[in-house]
Amino acid sequence: MDRHNVVEILPERVGNVSSTSYPRHHPGVSGAWDYDEFKQHLRVDVTRWTTELCEFDLVGVDASIANSIRRVLIAEVPTVAIEHVYIWNNTSIIQDEVLSHRLGLIPLAIDPRKLSFKMDDEANDQNTVVFNLKAECKKRGASKDAGIEGRYVYSSQLEWDPKGDQAETMADCPPRPVHSDIVIAKMALGQSMEMELHCEKGIGKDHAKFSPVATATYRLLPLIEILKPIPEPLIPKFISCFPEGVMEQGGENGVRVVDTRKDTVSREVLRHPEFEGFRGVYGYI
Repeated sequence: MDRHNVVEILPERVGNVSSTSYPRHHPGVSGAWDYDEFKQHLRVDVTRWTTELCEFDLVGVDASIANSIRRVLIAEVPTVAIEHVYIWNNTSIIQDEVLSHRLGLIPLAIDPRKLSFKMDDEANDQNTVVFNLKAECKKRGASKDAGIEGRYVYSSQLEWDPKGDQAETMADCPPRPVHSDIVIAKMALGQSMEMELHCEKGIGKDHAKFSPVATATYRLLPLIEILKPIPEPLIPKFISCFPEGVMEQGGENGVRVVDTRKDTVSREVLRHPEFEGFRGVYGYI
C-alpha cells in the first residue's frame, strides 16, 4: 500500500493528515491525476443494505470525495414531503402552525421520480400528491362506562387521495408514511381535526424535511499492522487493548487481525510501553 495515502496514528499525534492536489508533491511519486488510473483503483463495496441503512466502502479516492458524496446525500437527493397543509378543522390543543410543522417532518414513501418539481406551477397530478387526515376523539359506545377511542392521531391515518392517473402510475408502491406509528397529536374527548395535505418534490438544500438521510457520515477504515511477534504472556493483554472482534490469538505473530471495521482507533495499545514497536495503526480510504 502507498504510505503517502495512509494517515498515521502515533502515540502523541496524527501524522500525514494533509492531502495535496499538486503533482510531484512526494519524491518519486507522480501524483498527477489520470482518469484511467482513477477508474482502475476505484472500488465500491456494499457491506450493509437494509430499508433503513446503507453502508459501503469507498476505496481509491481522497477523503474530500467521500465528504462530497455525504453532502450530496444530505442536501441534493430529491424526496417528497408535505409542503402545504389546508386545515378545515382543528380543535386539539396543538396550534395549527405547530401541527403543520409536525406533519411536514413525517417521512413519506413516495418515489420522487414519478413527480416533477412544482416550481411556480399550479398543483396537479404531475407535481403534487394529496393526503387527507380526519380524526376524532369520541366514546366507543353510548354507555356510561364506554371507553374512549381516537385519543392518539397516528401517521397511519393519513389517507392517500390519488389525482389524475396517479392510481395507475403509483399502483406498484402507493404513497404512504414510512412509519405508521408516528404520533401526530393527542386529543381529548370531543376534539377533532380535518385537513388536506399537499406533498411536493424537493431537496434538503431547501428544507431539512426533504433530506433523505437522518445522518450521512464517513470515516477512514483502520489499517492495523503487527510489526513483530507478540510475546505469549502479553497476548491476552494485547488483544484486550482492542474492541471485541478486532483481534484473535493465532497466526505467525501470535495474534491476527480479524475485523478492522470494529476498531475505534483508541490508541489504547500505544499507552503500554511493553507494546512499543509491535503495532502500527493507520486510517485510510
